[in-house]
Amino acid sequence: MEKQMNPRKAAVIGCGFVGSAIAFALMQSRLFSEMALLDADADKAAGEAMDIAHGVPFAGQMKIYAGNYEDIADAAIIIVTAGANQKPEETRLDLVHKNVAVYRNIIPQIAGQGFEGILLVVSNPVDILTYAAVKLSGFPEQRVIGSGTVLDTARLKYALSEHLGVDSRNLHSFIIGEHGDSEIAAWSSTNVSGIPLDDFCEMRGHFNHAQAMRQIAEEVKNSAYEIIEKKGATYYGIAMSVKRICESIVRDEKSILPVSSVMHGNYGIDGIALSMPAIVGSDGVENHVPISLNEKEIESLRHSAETIREIVSGLDL
Repeated sequence: MEKQMNPRKAAVIGCGFVGSAIAFALMQSRLFSEMALLDADADKAAGEAMDIAHGVPFAGQMKIYAGNYEDIADAAIIIVTAGANQKPEETRLDLVHKNVAVYRNIIPQIAGQGFEGILLVVSNPVDILTYAAVKLSGFPEQRVIGSGTVLDTARLKYALSEHLGVDSRNLHSFIIGEHGDSEIAAWSSTNVSGIPLDDFCEMRGHFNHAQAMRQIAEEVKNSAYEIIEKKGATYYGIAMSVKRICESIVRDEKSILPVSSVMHGNYGIDGIALSMPAIVGSDGVENHVPISLNEKEIESLRHSAETIREIVSGLDL
């Protein structure tokens, strides 16, 4: 008998650096009253659950435990971080075959439990694995979301806020396309509280726009490589990004977030998952939001889509 979905329950599959940081962020968020952790190493999941649960008295009541696939059938959101980590000198796309193999094992087990919630894909390369998760699960496309470029966009807003000396929450900008080396900073639609970016830059004493934007976009694109080189992995930023996506789902906020989901015709891109602004609510992705892009940005976006399409076509999904 299928269990009824518990809207206050989350599950995290994969308890490495990223999965554990996400579980820790969610414990503090008060979004959920129950959270199950799964890992190929059952002791690792149990240890993380114990350690994180000991923070519950400081955050608000919550049941946290290590579980199995049967335990997570009634979760509202299952977050999948399982897979190989990106090593120094390795691109996200280099991880494809290792992590698609992991997903071939995990995703059918989730689908086999009659899961009816939102599947949130975090493992890299996230766009390809989001597409793989749709194909391997048979779930409706809107219920399978990748964390996309939510983190890249946060990195962009942080870098811009440092450059301009203004609160990052007043910056409206997106990184779009592949969560990876072909990502695009959508400068043409960037604004600061409705003021065009170039105008605001000049107000703050910055005039060399093209060079500054190139430098900031490169810094954002390469920041994960830099962090991996310095400390071995990135996990706090992605943990906060996943918490933000979960907030929008649990509270049915209908926030616009650059998540990864299957595209159908926007900008001439069809049948692959890509990270684009979308309205995210309790049913998952409601709509893609057609932000205004210039011709060069659309061309770069299509190039990014082709990069992903070429790899997906060789995966037999």
